[in-house]
Amino acid sequence: MYGPQASPQAPVRKVTVPEIRARKEAGPPLAMVTAYDYTMALLLDEGGADIVLVGDSLGMVVQGLPNTLPVTVDEICYHGRACARALRRAHLVGDMPFMSFQASPKDALKNAGKMMKDGAFEAVKLEGGAEVAPAVRKIVQAGIPVMGHVGLTPQSVHAMGGFKVQGKREDDADRLIRDARALEDAGAYAIVIEAVPADVAERITEAVAVPTIGIGAGVHCDGQVLVCYDFLGMFRGLRPKFVKRYAELGDAVVEATRSYVDEVQRGVFPADAHSFGLKAVSDKKTA
Repeated sequence: MYGPQASPQAPVRKVTVPEIRARKEAGPPLAMVTAYDYTMALLLDEGGADIVLVGDSLGMVVQGLPNTLPVTVDEICYHGRACARALRRAHLVGDMPFMSFQASPKDALKNAGKMMKDGAFEAVKLEGGAEVAPAVRKIVQAGIPVMGHVGLTPQSVHAMGGFKVQGKREDDADRLIRDARALEDAGAYAIVIEAVPADVAERITEAVAVPTIGIGAGVHCDGQVLVCYDFLGMFRGLRPKFVKRYAELGDAVVEATRSYVDEVQRGVFPADAHSFGLKAVSDKKTA
């Protein structure tokens, strides 16, 4: 069973693809976050996130890899199933990993279908512009919603020479606009814009009729997305300029662990309040 497994509560209206499209004009801006497990997805859903993305960023923040390239479809599906059990309201999107869609539209459809069936996703996301439009069109025609992704596309990290801001030159900015329009024409219902100048992201947002979701792309997008471990202050590695840390839970975890270790070593934990004992049985007097 993939549905929410939390304790029974009043029904909550799910965020859907049509609602996400409508937020382009009606607002408010879309708030999207990543999650990779049941507990985190449950908390983010309770916090009001509109969209939860099981990103291939799990390769870096969960698996400790230097980039996202080794992540597999099966791994994305595993984490998707865990998150799907938690979400009552948020829309669930899964990243299509490196080489799951680039070879051919046929391969892209096969892998997107696997993610919907085995990963319990409600949509898939893939990186690239005009070059992936045929794959987007093929997937959409099969009834699978697709979210696009332009700008800094981490699966092309080696071709780009690292995690670098894209669209700084006018011709590059024009190409990104063409890419976004190609994705829209192919049927994408939303487009992530990553690491581009704010004015370029604004131009892209104005050029398409579907919502744009920015990450390092300024305030003029129709929504924003951040990696959960980044905005919670839990990831000790890369700290991108565009990340605002809304908490320092990493420090809190370290301090809590130190307190636990100290109490264990001093014999303070477990105390009586955390231990079990025999239940007293009263003697019954015979009549």
